[in-house]
Amino acid sequence: MAGASQLTIRGGPRAVQTDPGDIFTWPIITEEDEVAVLEVLRAGRMSETDVTEEFERELAEWHGVKYALCHNTGTAALHAAMWACGVGVGDEIISPSLTYWASCLPAFSLGATIVFADVCADSITIDPADIEHRITDRTKAIIAVHYAGYPCDMDPLVDIAARHGLKVIEDVSHAHGGLYKGRLVGTIGDVGAMSIMSGKALPCGEGGFLVTRDRRLWERAVAFGHYERTGRLEDPELKPFAGLPWGGHKYRMHQLSSAVGRVQLRHYRARMEEIQRAMDCFWDLLEGVPGVRAHRPAKGSGSTMGGWYAPHGLYRGEELNGLSIHRFCEAVRAEGVSTSPGANMALHLHPLLNEADIYGHGRPTRVANSARDVREGPGRLPVTESMPERCYWIPWFKHYRPAVIEEHGLAFRKVAEHASELL
Repeated sequence: MAGASQLTIRGGPRAVQTDPGDIFTWPIITEEDEVAVLEVLRAGRMSETDVTEEFERELAEWHGVKYALCHNTGTAALHAAMWACGVGVGDEIISPSLTYWASCLPAFSLGATIVFADVCADSITIDPADIEHRITDRTKAIIAVHYAGYPCDMDPLVDIAARHGLKVIEDVSHAHGGLYKGRLVGTIGDVGAMSIMSGKALPCGEGGFLVTRDRRLWERAVAFGHYERTGRLEDPELKPFAGLPWGGHKYRMHQLSSAVGRVQLRHYRARMEEIQRAMDCFWDLLEGVPGVRAHRPAKGSGSTMGGWYAPHGLYRGEELNGLSIHRFCEAVRAEGVSTSPGANMALHLHPLLNEADIYGHGRPTRVANSARDVREGPGRLPVTESMPERCYWIPWFKHYRPAVIEEHGLAFRKVAEHASELL
């Protein structure tokens, strides 16, 4: 029919016609993973540490650092990293509000206060320009979250930390294998901690780990939640208390996870490179499309997205005559693509961070041990608060299959180029 719309939501043909097969299937589990798990099961060594310590040696080598320590979750690894860096009662950490809660919430159990900073609009990572004015004599650490795979601007963060005597803890849960100006994320700050649960780019089933070049930080992390290893520690502050964990936690990784993780790590670089090729193909197809911006570092910068966990796109509705991101995503979904607006919730606005008295202090935990009220209401972190309308989820391709990728890219292009029909 003359004048008929090309958009599926208005009666046109779908952009995605090809069966994607296993292009989105993750993790990739093969007989090699199964054999590794069965070896642990048959040896009855699920709760030992021999396989885990092999995994740690391989993780340290892969990251080019001396020390790695596996944990039962990424949250535990971040918790231990904070304590290792000296975060305690009355201290403050500075964290982006736009992140998964584990990046900062463990500070509560240490008696510390979370101070939130805004993010940069293009990287969606913590804005170095919004940090320094938040530093007080109570600040102990900056949490650098490589959010949705995009590496933080680490040089200014490290510079700020050095000038103020602070630690930098990198949360690499979204960015395994990513580079910042040619340097591996997780190895630039004082300690890198990350989740490797089954959905992550580097998966092990359930678990996490930290990496560091600093033996003292590694030993403190061991002392905090790995009681069975405390007899090996050399730090004179820690040695007298061998046999018990300082944090009262049992944080060792289950060896079935260690076994899977070792296999996954052996194949990770090749799988990561294929993901990178696929995701770059997708964004290259959309170069110059109005309203749509790639969430990736500039080519030639030496920075990369690692395994592209939780990939996003940036939305510029003003280039589409004000079309709402919700209507845009609705139309893209009609084309056969899974997408939705937004990202993680803005933590600084969540009631748990503002009202909850978790430990019975008689006042909100966020400020219970603080000398000041650090809570931020609406409007205080404007870029973070704009993100539900300024970014959206995109497909996470695990294989380089141009025919499938091109159809998904066409869906976004079609909707952007016919946006006027949706107003």
